[in-house]
Amino acid sequence: MSKSSAQYSQYPQHHAHDHGRVFQRRAAVAAPVAIPLPATDDAYTIVHAGKQVRFGPVVFWIVVGTVVLLGLWSAATATYFAFRDDVLTRLIARQAEMQYAYEDRIAELRAKVDRTTSRQLLDQEQFDQKLDQIMKRQTALESRATALGAMPDVTGSIPRATPQRGDSSQSTPKPSPISDTVIFVAPPDREARLESRAPIVAAPQANQFAKNHGFDNVLVRLTTSLDQVERRQIAALSAVEEGMDSRMRRMRGVVSDLGLNLASLEAAVPRSAMGGPFVPVKLTANAGPFEKQLNRINVTRAEMDRLNRTLALVPYRKPVIGEVEFTSGFGVRSDPFLGRPAMHTGLDFRAATGDPVRVTAYGKVVSAGWSGGYGRMVEVDHGNGLSTRYGHLSEINVKVGEIVKIGQVVGLVGSTGRSTGPHLHYETRIEGEAVDPQKFLRAGVRLSAG
Repeated sequence: MSKSSAQYSQYPQHHAHDHGRVFQRRAAVAAPVAIPLPATDDAYTIVHAGKQVRFGPVVFWIVVGTVVLLGLWSAATATYFAFRDDVLTRLIARQAEMQYAYEDRIAELRAKVDRTTSRQLLDQEQFDQKLDQIMKRQTALESRATALGAMPDVTGSIPRATPQRGDSSQSTPKPSPISDTVIFVAPPDREARLESRAPIVAAPQANQFAKNHGFDNVLVRLTTSLDQVERRQIAALSAVEEGMDSRMRRMRGVVSDLGLNLASLEAAVPRSAMGGPFVPVKLTANAGPFEKQLNRINVTRAEMDRLNRTLALVPYRKPVIGEVEFTSGFGVRSDPFLGRPAMHTGLDFRAATGDPVRVTAYGKVVSAGWSGGYGRMVEVDHGNGLSTRYGHLSEINVKVGEIVKIGQVVGLVGSTGRSTGPHLHYETRIEGEAVDPQKFLRAGVRLSAG
């Protein structure tokens, strides 16, 4: 028999052998073909897709046995599950349980993500709300700072400043013609102090700050900063209110000590050209402590302005500039010409001839000329029974009927009339009766104190 594999692959059929065995495997289309070999070559050849694979009988039967065992195992398994449906049921239940557990886990994770997202949104909303409240509070503090900046600093008298040498740019308040202590000017560092009371708190970007530092820390720092600003503003406002109240008490005390009637003095104050509709002062329903305190200060300031205008009619200022030195006081003294006891109705101020004599309160000139022992004399009526006299003048600079203002020069120091030398004879009178001018001068010192 020929060993040509091509012949067997083209015409596969049974043939007799020495062993008496024939094997044939055939596929529907191009299936591998096992070609039995002669006794001299005891091997099998499989042709598949034009390729030949030769192997021995041991390998062949191992493959065949494996396939048979797999088939038997599959059949046995199928038979087992066919007759033991409870096992299959448990297997399906286990699979379903695993699937449900997986789905539950997915749902739990999704819910957790939703809660986290909701909490983040809530935190962001709370942060925005708190930040908005802080910004509103900052705006209110800035408005308060503006109100404080517009408030005149009249908490007390300002002592005369001494300029530094070589500093010609520094402007210092000039001394008053009457009293160098009654000067209502703001201190030079007032603007700087007001600016330091209201620093601008910059609004940070919420998301960036919350991301980098945590919004709680940011809000705490902003709130602390605003608290400090508010405390400084309240302290400044309290200082202003306390100073104004103190000055109001002194002003009222001066009027009372001088024995003057405040209502009569106020009625005698000349009215300036002013007017407008009456609008009562009222606070809003949501006004806080700062607004109420500011309203009290505004009311007190209005009353103090009215008292200042009233006290402008009270002659408590000095009639000459410089240190006060008396050559003769008020009361009984030895007459310089006769040497006998006599009543001195005024104060004699030491001064040089030609020194200016200034009126000590607002009023109207009722006498300007020669008047017996006074020599050249000017008398000014301040209203409400108050008047002042300036005697022994070398020159008179006003005329009868003229309205004079505080500090206006009414004449020059001289030695006219019954006088032993150049000086100023100064009198204060209430209802025509001479009173001690030092009583009024002491009142002026008291007003200028503090």
